[in-house]
Amino acid sequence: MKILFFALIVKPVVLIVLGINLRNREKLPMSGPAIIVANHNSHLDTLVLMSLYPLSMIHKVRPVAAADYFLGNGGFLAWLSLVCIGIIGMDRSGKSGKEGLFKGCHQALDNNDILILFPEGSRGKPEEMSALKKGVYFIVKDRPHIPVTPVMMHGLGRSLPKGEVLLVPFNCDVVVGNSVPVTDNSSSYVDAISEQFKQLSQYCLTKSDTAEESL
Repeated sequence: MKILFFALIVKPVVLIVLGINLRNREKLPMSGPAIIVANHNSHLDTLVLMSLYPLSMIHKVRPVAAADYFLGNGGFLAWLSLVCIGIIGMDRSGKSGKEGLFKGCHQALDNNDILILFPEGSRGKPEEMSALKKGVYFIVKDRPHIPVTPVMMHGLGRSLPKGEVLLVPFNCDVVVGNSVPVTDNSSSYVDAISEQFKQLSQYCLTKSDTAEESL
């Protein structure tokens, strides 16, 4: 079902309706365990990131999302999230503690999956970044061998911003950065990821001569 969903719906929308300019594809992790951290402006973010992978790998790419929003009420959204997208639900209530909060992430990494995390925590205003949370540090601090790769997306907040349901075609940039090695503490690690995002955003804003690959 997941392969059909991406083959028949997601990839055609991303490739034909939106159009993605991808930079540094070679830096995208193509095997797990690995983690992608990306900025978050739109519900399209997850689908675009997953569409960068061939269909044969889709089952190994696992986005992390809020369990209360996507799974809490059951029904179609929960079915879509679990069966067609394969999310890892994260309990944001604070009842499970750090060990329980990241349990699904660790299980996926043990299964050699590629996680997609949005360290801002929730969608922000179009093309604006919020402060990053420290969750990714607590996932990788005891797994320093796992690459954490920042990806900056620009334009998706205009295609489908928070609170909107109508998709507006808008050409989007996706820039893949260098993996960020684990540091000694959570604050310095988050600062290192934030700095990478700032650098990657310049590719989108300046439209430099860096080679592009249109998907």
